[in-house]
Amino acid sequence: MKYLLAIALISAGTLGLAGCASRAETVGTVGGAAAGGAVGSAVTGGSTIGTVGGAAAGGILGDQLGKEYDKRHK
Repeated sequence: MKYLLAIALISAGTLGLAGCASRAETVGTVGGAAAGGAVGSAVTGGSTIGTVGGAAAGGILGDQLGKEYDKRHK
C-alpha cells in the first residue's frame, strides 16, 4: 500500500510539473518516475524513501531523455 501511495503522489507531482513540457518530455518524466519508483522499492525492500527517491531519479532521467528525443526529432 505504501508503494502505491508513493507512486500516486510522485505521479501527480510530475504530471503537474510536466504540464508545460512537450509530449516526449511528459511521457519520459511520468514513465521514468513510475519505473524508478518500482526499482527503488524493489532495491530497498519496499521502503518509502527508496520508492520516492527512485521515482524522483527516474522522473529526472526520463525528462532528460524526453528532451533529447525532442532535439533529435524536430
